[in-house]
Amino acid sequence: MSQLRPAWSAAFATDALQTLHPIPGLDDLTPEWAWGSSTGAGVKVAIIDSGIDADHPAVGGVQGYVQIGGTPEALTYDESPHGDAYGHGNACAGIIRSLAPECELYSVKVLGAGLTGKGIHFAAGLRWAIEAGMDVCNLSLGSTKQDFFGILHELADLAYFRHIPLVVAANNLPAPSFPSTYAAVVSVAAHDVPDPERFYYNPDPPVEFGAHGIDVRVAWQGGSWITATGNSFATPHIAGIVARILTKHPGLTVFQLKTILRALAANVARVGV
Repeated sequence: MSQLRPAWSAAFATDALQTLHPIPGLDDLTPEWAWGSSTGAGVKVAIIDSGIDADHPAVGGVQGYVQIGGTPEALTYDESPHGDAYGHGNACAGIIRSLAPECELYSVKVLGAGLTGKGIHFAAGLRWAIEAGMDVCNLSLGSTKQDFFGILHELADLAYFRHIPLVVAANNLPAPSFPSTYAAVVSVAAHDVPDPERFYYNPDPPVEFGAHGIDVRVAWQGGSWITATGNSFATPHIAGIVARILTKHPGLTVFQLKTILRALAANVARVGV
């Protein structure tokens, strides 16, 4: 296992994990009810990242594209096919596809070859995904710049009121990043249990959920694979599960989805278990 654990993931370490008491009636849901037999069919998942290589074996196709460029005064939206400038988008797409193989993937490219980008492009890409009617947005990125706190908060609220879950990675460093700290999003950090469907709930946010994100085998550039660690790779595990839930239960609000995830977290005590 990697020696360094990403920041914000300490709550999901084995020796720190809190066992939660179930709430009768509220926490009686089962995985079979929530996502059993679901493939994510019909659910549009936007991956706001460095692009996606549609021909990577782990990806199996991309249903739509947009690449954000230009200046704040003259933003550009190029909807022609593109590839992954870094590998990070492929990693997220591959994880989501492995959990929800029939979901529709949309690549919203806002990061470049150095896995860096402009905050205004990030915000524009998120707005595009919301206006385009995505069902789930995977945001394995964020900004620590206060200049973007307001616009990203506005967009997170807009997505919340339109019932579009934003599944957002916490910063890998011990500093808050936006929009992962907002109450309207589904915030995610990493745990080290190699089970793609095992996730935990943290009763002491801002980070609410922990998923497999340490020493994960992920798709990368040029059809390759690497083993990587980061909250970025925990996030698409939750996004994939959310896509499966929405196939079985379309029309759920974000707060309903959070309630379902909390009920099915592996650290919620079960009677007789």
